[in-house]
Amino acid sequence: MTTYVMLINWTDQGVKTVRESPSRLDAARKLLAEMGGSFKEFYLTMGEYDMVVIGEASDDAVMARFALTLAMKGNVRTRTLKAFPEAAYREIINSLG
Repeated sequence: MTTYVMLINWTDQGVKTVRESPSRLDAARKLLAEMGGSFKEFYLTMGEYDMVVIGEASDDAVMARFALTLAMKGNVRTRTLKAFPEAAYREIINSLG
């Protein structure tokens, strides 16, 4: 499984209905699970982003479909980063020669 960091901001629509956000989070968690992925961690954050999700999916296409599905609902905008674990980082750096 590949790890992804998803940086999330509420849209104007999402903020207006923020009290519904926990149920939307539950629905998003279920959606990703149905796509074969999972949420590993969720954080409400302060600063540039409103929320951060650490998730896993089998490939980039799954995470892209998930992010696009969230965007189509209109409550959040996302930025998704593919994350390499430390072992992969070391392997990549060592391969530089």
